[in-house]
Amino acid sequence: MGERGLAAAGLLDEAPPIFSHKQSVENGGVLFALPALIAQGLLLYKDVYTEFSKAYYGLQSTILTLAFMALCRIKNPDQLKQHNVGELGALIGLDRVPEVKCLREKIAQIVNQQHASEFNRILFTHWTKDESDFFFYVDGHVRIYSGYKATLAVKYVSRQKLCLTATTEYWVNDAQGLPYLVFMGELTEKMQEVIEYKIIPEIKLNPSVTQPKASAQNPLFTLVFDRECYEPEFFQRLWEKHHIAVITYRKNVKDKWDEIHFKSTANTVFGNNVTGLLYEQEVQLGGHTFREIRKLSEGGHQTAIITTHPIISLAEVASKMFSRWSQENFFKYLIADYDFDKMVQYGTEIIDENTQVVNPPYRKITSEIKSVSEKLQRQKAKFYKLIEQINNEKIDVLPELTRAQMNAKEKINTLQKQLSELKKKRESIPARITLKAMPDATRYDKLKPEGKMIMNIIKMIAYRAETALSEIVRLSLPPKSDEKRMLIKQLFSTPADIIPDEQNNTLTIKISTLSAPRYNQAIENLCTILNETETIFPGTNLKLIYKTGAL
Repeated sequence: MGERGLAAAGLLDEAPPIFSHKQSVENGGVLFALPALIAQGLLLYKDVYTEFSKAYYGLQSTILTLAFMALCRIKNPDQLKQHNVGELGALIGLDRVPEVKCLREKIAQIVNQQHASEFNRILFTHWTKDESDFFFYVDGHVRIYSGYKATLAVKYVSRQKLCLTATTEYWVNDAQGLPYLVFMGELTEKMQEVIEYKIIPEIKLNPSVTQPKASAQNPLFTLVFDRECYEPEFFQRLWEKHHIAVITYRKNVKDKWDEIHFKSTANTVFGNNVTGLLYEQEVQLGGHTFREIRKLSEGGHQTAIITTHPIISLAEVASKMFSRWSQENFFKYLIADYDFDKMVQYGTEIIDENTQVVNPPYRKITSEIKSVSEKLQRQKAKFYKLIEQINNEKIDVLPELTRAQMNAKEKINTLQKQLSELKKKRESIPARITLKAMPDATRYDKLKPEGKMIMNIIKMIAYRAETALSEIVRLSLPPKSDEKRMLIKQLFSTPADIIPDEQNNTLTIKISTLSAPRYNQAIENLCTILNETETIFPGTNLKLIYKTGAL
């Protein structure tokens, strides 16, 4: 009886990977990523998740399928219909990958175990085990919701420049943009709250982070973020309560420092050596003392950065702050290549009814007040301009200007009255209410987070593996070449021969010729490095051997 028959009879725990000699397997090059996937902790799922009940497709084949799908840019289970599932099955040693309905059921079995946060925690520890100096980049990614089942709060989406129904994910990355942790927002939490009550407690669970520092001046770790979290009292509290430093841009800078103080300073941004004009001095903000570093641009603009880190150099402060764009690039890349915002799990969950939120009527009337205030300011500017014209124009145009001035004054009075009424109306509306005080029809809930969380983690591992490979091939490409990721994507989509040798316990992956000689040479060098890892294909005793077909 074959494996499928045994599985149907409930006599098979999981179909084992069995490879046969196949030529020009579609997307065969993605097997070059397997050593990197394993190095990035893909198989650590075994420490968290329990195996499925007896079936042909088990937990291992499902996880490998999802990881290879991500790297092959098969962005969701439905897209499997556009691919040869038999060819994809050859990548994991089976006759085919699960069809769409089956794969969704397997994902649901993973989701139902509710271990995504624990898996992320184990991976975070794995990724930081050899590090000692920690700089964590924090940013929120707003994910637009176009459905109708959930009742979500409205958020400002910067890339759309609109306020839309959406959810927020909070990401923690390193200076190169590699992801560490992800947290799912529930409502309209401020990033400060997420940092203080979710991110910091989670990071502190990592033994690598909490090990004793060489000096008391060394912070436990340093957080780097944009102006969204700007608040001097918050920065000081993080240092005094947690011994955590921050680096961020300063808001509301109105003064300029004398340019003679700025000195040319070398630093590194995105791995490139750059030179900039920098200067540092202490500043008082909100009654607290901070280090402020400014960068002088060619046009005379001064970019102000503040930090509570006591010993880091001003060049490194600037380098760490300007490296924040690596996280923005990470978001853009995953949106474009990994279908970052795709909804995975449908349905909603209730939120604690005692949770306080901004009162929707209060928010609405505040928005109206802002709109009227802006109109009022425009009318006042027009009115003052007319006064200036009356004082300077000839007498024959004064009647027309006077009428225009009277009309403007009338509009100002109307807007002032309207603004006063709105403000008086707002006084009777509580600014914040609990969810249980909201009407049932408009009460906020949240999307089920577990499915999106586990897919985020798979994509984190895939992205880190892809990045590791791209850094290897970069060494074989021309200097200043920007082809490393393009080459790895081409590698993943290139057919390959799969050649098992049961006698010698090897599994050879022979990649077809790529589009340019320099790419073939780069992949040849990559093969040498991958072969040194002596990676064993999961679930077998077959050692992976990589070769190129280029002559």
